[in-house]
Amino acid sequence: MATLIPSIGSCTFASDGERRVAERLEQKLEDDYLCWYDVPLGPANGHPDFIVFHPRRGLLILEVKDWRRDRIVGADRQHFVIHGAGGTVSVQNPLEQARHYAEAAADVLKRDPQLVFASGREAGKLLFPWGYGVVFPNLMRKAFDEGELAEVIAPDRVICKDEMLETGDAEAFQQRLWQMFRVRFHSALSLPQIDRVRWHLFPEVRIAPRQAELFGDDGPPPDLMRVLDLQQEQLARSLGEGHRVIHGCAGSGKTLILGYRAAQLAQAAVKPILVLCYNESLARRIARVMADRGLDGTVHTHHFHQWCRAQLVAYHAGLPQRSEHQDDNDGFFADMVERVIRGVERGIIPAAQYDAVLIDEGHDFKPEWLKLVVQMIDPKTNSLLVLYDDAQSIYNDEKRKKFSFKSVGIQAQGRTTILKVNYRNTDAILRFARDVAQGILKPQDADEDGVPLIRPQSAGRAGPEPQVVNLPSLRDEADFVARRLQEAHRDGTPWRDMAVIYRDYHRDARLIRAMLPKFGIPVVYFEDATYAADEDKVTVITMHSCKGLEFPLVVIPGADRLRAGEELPPQEAKLLYVAMTRATRELVVCGVA
Repeated sequence: MATLIPSIGSCTFASDGERRVAERLEQKLEDDYLCWYDVPLGPANGHPDFIVFHPRRGLLILEVKDWRRDRIVGADRQHFVIHGAGGTVSVQNPLEQARHYAEAAADVLKRDPQLVFASGREAGKLLFPWGYGVVFPNLMRKAFDEGELAEVIAPDRVICKDEMLETGDAEAFQQRLWQMFRVRFHSALSLPQIDRVRWHLFPEVRIAPRQAELFGDDGPPPDLMRVLDLQQEQLARSLGEGHRVIHGCAGSGKTLILGYRAAQLAQAAVKPILVLCYNESLARRIARVMADRGLDGTVHTHHFHQWCRAQLVAYHAGLPQRSEHQDDNDGFFADMVERVIRGVERGIIPAAQYDAVLIDEGHDFKPEWLKLVVQMIDPKTNSLLVLYDDAQSIYNDEKRKKFSFKSVGIQAQGRTTILKVNYRNTDAILRFARDVAQGILKPQDADEDGVPLIRPQSAGRAGPEPQVVNLPSLRDEADFVARRLQEAHRDGTPWRDMAVIYRDYHRDARLIRAMLPKFGIPVVYFEDATYAADEDKVTVITMHSCKGLEFPLVVIPGADRLRAGEELPPQEAKLLYVAMTRATRELVVCGVA
């Protein structure tokens, strides 16, 4: 069965004929076929009805017309005259439509040296064939012939109603498709080449080298092209209306999908789109991405307590007073949230302020927070996306109340998707992190919402084994961290691609922060990070604040108990697991004996 993007249940088909074509493509093509329905194509954002791609066959563009024979008044190579409910109209010949889309796609792909022949008679031509054709799901082949339509559309570029029956032969259907090509293909595209094709044809699924530039218009160098994987792309394009929950392991692309979804919703938004997360650093990073895309006027990004404060200020609902004797901010923030809840109940703070709400780190949201936020969605759109990973719930986990999505107003039944594959980390880093946190990653049965806790699966990316170093003193540890970062920079790693992640009460964090500048290492503390592209500094950040971020090189000091082989309490294991899975290429763990 072919992969249809979006999934067939999420498509809004323009006609019954288009639905039937989608069903036949999905049913009668094998697993290695990729089919897209009505998605923007290339920089010009064209919208062909179907794009069909196969690593051994090539690229095919299909236009679908539901016309019956008695509706076709006349035709030539450029136009068809069609009689409809509103009278007679002249429309472009659908073969010309398909040809225009196919040529535009080929022109874009030919600009990539790795997708064309480098020399010889075929120099500059695509490595694979491309073609185009028309599907008439309501026109029999006999009617096509009798109407002399072969004069205006080549017969081998057409599939008719009787050639796409549900009971028809799959091989015969495929032959009808591939006869639309004028050349044959005698090899197969590699997986990297397939991703390059998708990178060029679908700019919205591109992943820049760093998440801070995920949706930037300037693409990465040709050898670094990355795109959402097919499951991520299909999910992102298939979210549709209503409430959706994505349960994904660390590094599975949850935040990528959130960013794609926010940009998609912003195109048609009447009211603002709200993006919420728990982590202040992640909120700033997502906000930077949206600002770089020019979406900050439509997509409002906050960490939850920042949003609560903004609500109280905007509607004059009154901020709580900080206690002089308060040792921490927990009481202040709890009071602030309660004031927002009461303000909404009394009508002081209006509900339904947003066309959509997207929640990252949903596992760190308390039930009453989720219940509050759901009320902020306009019932006319009722658009909610919640990203969730119980293995990364690192705040007050022991006291966290068990609840169902239904109990807080999230209509997630049958609308939950699970992402199991970790793409962020190398196989070596993921194995190491799983071993450390194995007690919190034991598979569990699905809860009331049908969401189990699952072990992340590796995408199989190779890389060096994590480095574990034992130091005799705190000063030696700080010195080691500084020299390790210096070494990486000499080897070509930019400062911005490095992070030092520590436990918030770690005793040598202050020493390390003071040591790095003495070695000429530029440093930005996470509370001051802007995540601008020109901020080339090493990020120093706590384990609690690093969620949702990623860096090619991560150094974790203070892992003394890990070095000693002690079994970690669940909450400490979760924190260390979160910190380790921030590393995309190299992980260094150190401690004092």
